Amino acid sequence: MDKPLKTPPAYLVRSVDHALRLAVILQLEGGLTVSDAAERLGVARSTAHRLLAMLVYRDFAVRDDGHVYRAGPVLELAAHSPSSAARLREVALPHLRRLAGLLDESTNLAVRTGGTARFIASVECARTLRVGSREGMVFPAYRTTAGLLLLAELPPQELDELYADGGERAPDLRRLRAELARVRRNGFALNRDRSERGVTAVGVPVRDRDGTAVAGLSVSMPSARYDRHRLPGLVRVLTQAAGAIEAGLPGPSA
Repeated sequence: MDKPLKTPPAYLVRSVDHALRLAVILQLEGGLTVSDAAERLGVARSTAHRLLAMLVYRDFAVRDDGHVYRAGPVLELAAHSPSSAARLREVALPHLRRLAGLLDESTNLAVRTGGTARFIASVECARTLRVGSREGMVFPAYRTTAGLLLLAELPPQELDELYADGGERAPDLRRLRAELARVRRNGFALNRDRSERGVTAVGVPVRDRDGTAVAGLSVSMPSARYDRHRLPGLVRVLTQAAGAIEAGLPGPSA
């Protein structure tokens, strides 16, 4: 029997549909200009430009010097290991919600691929002044709490190879090595205004059944609300939550 055709939702959100179509085109077909996107979607150039700008903002696309848009870090990461990230997110989300309620601050879970860290789950707290959701966003790994935790697990040679190309966005390796040594020694990472000004985060690693760190669990808050005297308590609660997540992860043969 032939598979039935997809039925569009009763209330189709046209702008969302356009953005998703563009993301698929970028991932499967390669680069697009604003004119190309407008023609493919049958919309005005201004509309296509706004859609592409939003994809860039959420790291689904990047724009090169020739004003051509290409698949961004989110789409590249999704092509590598979507299933393991999805399983990890499913296990972690209830614990992130409980953690956000307990600490009354926003919580996050992020993974690393190469030199980037991607937030695969994020739960906002209920406060008016809070750190917003980072879910789906991608940052340089060395600028995030989870990224520091996961980079700290790498052998020295692998860390050197990761940043061998240098470039404007590469870290100062000497300073990074010292910071990663501190993370390994402490067992947690403290990130003050590193990925975003005015935001402080504290995180611990989440490990699989083999003891390999697979993600970073963190709590983030406005820096004005951070109290260093709370740090031991935050680390303790995060470590307990990380242990609960680890207990729910499938074994190697699952």
